[in-house]
Amino acid sequence: MVYLDFERPIVELEAKLEEFRKQAISRSMDLSGSIAEVRKEIEKKLDEIYGNLTTYQIVQVARHIGRPKIVDHVRYLTPDYITLHGDRRFSDDKAMWASMGSMDGQTVFIIGHVKGRNVKENIDSNFGQASPEGYRKAMRVMELAQKYNAPIITMLDTQGAYPGIGAEERGQAEAIAVNIRDMFGITVPIVTVVIGEGGSGGALGIGVGDRVLMMKYSMYSVISPEGCASILFRDGTRYKETAEMLKLTAKDLKGFGLIDEIIDEPVGGAHRSPIAAMEFVKKSIKRNLSELMALDEPITDYRYNKYRSLPPTL
Repeated sequence: MVYLDFERPIVELEAKLEEFRKQAISRSMDLSGSIAEVRKEIEKKLDEIYGNLTTYQIVQVARHIGRPKIVDHVRYLTPDYITLHGDRRFSDDKAMWASMGSMDGQTVFIIGHVKGRNVKENIDSNFGQASPEGYRKAMRVMELAQKYNAPIITMLDTQGAYPGIGAEERGQAEAIAVNIRDMFGITVPIVTVVIGEGGSGGALGIGVGDRVLMMKYSMYSVISPEGCASILFRDGTRYKETAEMLKLTAKDLKGFGLIDEIIDEPVGGAHRSPIAAMEFVKKSIKRNLSELMALDEPITDYRYNKYRSLPPTL
């Protein structure tokens, strides 16, 4: 378990719990009462800490390396998934996931950003920063889903699109803009879930959903707090201040009417109980897809009206 700075009280309690467990085994002692008491202390402390997180602490939880990644969600939602590769123009971008599979008998296509759990995996996936070919692959797969008349699930988890020279030369901005435009014409339901860090146009490039959901401790913003501090104040150390200013939490965005639903997370965040967190996500996706598939109006009209009715200013 990787602990965040503000979780230090939990570290001490869990160390105490582990010590009781070891003593119970090595000395054949009945320490069930002491173990139960420490567990209650841990739950109480988690409730206290996670009930009073600052905005930047939520950012830290959203970025936690132990949070379920898109591959975890795909395996949980669609155990029989088949991965889909390449944009048919340049290459296969490993920072952008695409697959098809069945979710409780319903064929779905899942697209999203790939982040790793260690340095090697993050290097392979370019730390979740997709290039133009990633966005073009995403649109190719959305059009394939349309042919199969199967709903689409997109999962956002990126600090932003890759800003490298090669990506710019291959039309990064154009690829994202085309996706945003063409997603409005996709004739099957689209459910978008922010599972970690939803950053800038890199997230929006696959984020035009009929329903936009955010996990409780995820973030969605035009820029990272660190980047905003560097630009706004020319001082990258003021990231905690800009995190508050950006209004990037699920609670903030739901209040503005910019997202449709907040998906709950287990006490202590998704990184502490990944299976429970993924079940929350699955239930929310299934319910929202069912509602969208039952609509009387064309889904493209619903999507158009949804975005036309968003608040013009905040």
